[in-house]
Amino acid sequence: MKWKKLKKKVSFKAWVYIILRILVILCMMRQMEQGNWSNSVLCVVTLFLFTLPSFVEDKLDIELPDPLEIVILLFIFAAEILGEINEFYLHFRDWDIILHTTNGFIMAGIGYSLVDILNRKSDKVSLSPLYMSIVAVCFSMTIGIFWEFFEYGADQFLGKDMQKDTIIQEIHSVTFQPEGKNEVVSIPIESVTVNGEDWVEKYGGYIDIGLHDTMQDLFVNFVGALSFSLFGYFYSSGKDSHVKYFIPSRRKN
Repeated sequence: MKWKKLKKKVSFKAWVYIILRILVILCMMRQMEQGNWSNSVLCVVTLFLFTLPSFVEDKLDIELPDPLEIVILLFIFAAEILGEINEFYLHFRDWDIILHTTNGFIMAGIGYSLVDILNRKSDKVSLSPLYMSIVAVCFSMTIGIFWEFFEYGADQFLGKDMQKDTIIQEIHSVTFQPEGKNEVVSIPIESVTVNGEDWVEKYGGYIDIGLHDTMQDLFVNFVGALSFSLFGYFYSSGKDSHVKYFIPSRRKN
């Protein structure tokens, strides 16, 4: 009987939070046992990030809908524990795409809610649904761009590889135009030797040093942001209410 009463009192969001924390703690214990201290620190960072939604709610007096908070928690877990520590980025080719699309959706929701809260608070200003949707996309893309700045900085100054390289088989450039004209020259990569090793034979080509990865991340971020903005537009127009489960709102006193 006590267990049934406890299940009724604890919400689904709370169960998700508890389960994810347990999984992170187990992962941290395993990493410590293996002597992998960098991953152990990453687990601690993940536990800290789990507390941010509640911190934002308490300090900014904002109510995060349960579905949005669950998505945020799952996103953090998928990015840090599954993506980094368990190397899902390497094992699943589309893992990074899924996360950046989700990030675009979440950030658009946050950007939309900021405008929505300010709009409802003011009696003198009434913003159109189209304007609010555009702001949501712009906010999401700005966050996405700053994240790419962070990845680039980590790669350049800390020797990381956050901007994953892409194997290319052909170069299109005006640099190699023999007459110095502004005309594109296409050069197939047939042979590349690095430290005595033929990369074309081993890897299938050369690397682009992260450009394709960056542009792909920004594009799928835009797709996620645009998806939310469409829902947000219908929500502001009073035609759809399902998106309210992903829009933070000011707490009612």
